[in-house]
Amino acid sequence: MNMRYRLLLISLGAIMILVLGGCSGQTAETGGQGGATPSSASPVPSSAAPAAQERVVTHAMGETTVPANPQRVVVLDTGELDSALALGIKPVGAVSAFQGGSFPSYLSDKTEGITSVGTIQQPNLEAIAALKPDLILSSKLRHEAIYPQLSQIAPTVFTESVGVTWKENFKTHAEALGKTAEADRMLADYTKRLDQFKAAMGDRLPETQVSIVRFLPGEVRIYLKKSFIGTILSDAGLPRPPAQDKDEFADKVTKERIPDMDGSVIFTTSYGPSDKTAMAEFTADPLWSQLNAVQQGKVYQVSDDYWMLGIGILAANQVVDDLNQHFIEQ
Repeated sequence: MNMRYRLLLISLGAIMILVLGGCSGQTAETGGQGGATPSSASPVPSSAAPAAQERVVTHAMGETTVPANPQRVVVLDTGELDSALALGIKPVGAVSAFQGGSFPSYLSDKTEGITSVGTIQQPNLEAIAALKPDLILSSKLRHEAIYPQLSQIAPTVFTESVGVTWKENFKTHAEALGKTAEADRMLADYTKRLDQFKAAMGDRLPETQVSIVRFLPGEVRIYLKKSFIGTILSDAGLPRPPAQDKDEFADKVTKERIPDMDGSVIFTTSYGPSDKTAMAEFTADPLWSQLNAVQQGKVYQVSDDYWMLGIGILAANQVVDDLNQHFIEQ
């Protein structure tokens, strides 16, 4: 009997050690950070679950925790709209370029059902909040002043600027949307297309100076190298006329500077209603008819929507289409 009793005590002791060890392990896992007791802490499925559902993105305003797979995205500029749609994500809300305006026409087959939330210049915060977004995309340049309000509505990721930084912006948007591999592939395809363009141009490439002129209500601009379109021309290996070969965004010009618009080829765009811009006035001026590109029939009007407003990967590829059309396929 004594031997059996001792064996029983040894068995019970082993069982108690296993039970206490199991309880100790459970307490360590669910106690939370800072030694919070189970009674004061909210239930958490496991420490690994949040990591799988969220990511931290570093951007122009700091670091922001975003959903791993955002489902209700609001975009506050055309570049952000372009990026999201390119990556297969239809935003629930987006701004237009101007009051009463629509989304860019080159995206019309992808924007049905997107709610308008104001303009780039004046986003409607109430309309944005009503959509219950889980991610907002914009830029510091556009909306730094309302970043605190936007961040209270949903996780908000900003790029630093727009236009000339469009490729870096696309990568930031892709990181926030959980689509970095897709973005890398699209940028590689864009580069490949331009390599093919350069090869097709051959010896003509360094001799073809491209001028960019934009007619707006109340002003006319020559676009220079530090612009969205300027980066694409540079990527394509196309040189600029001497008056436009500047590391700047754009020059506002008067009719006296029409000679600075000349090049081997002139691409023009018009923003806003045609009767509100100075296109007719400038192109009727005697100086315009003296331009070499005009005399050679090398002036092409192209879409302002994707040459100027789009500032994204889809717009850039549309520009490449136009370059191929006017230089290679003609």
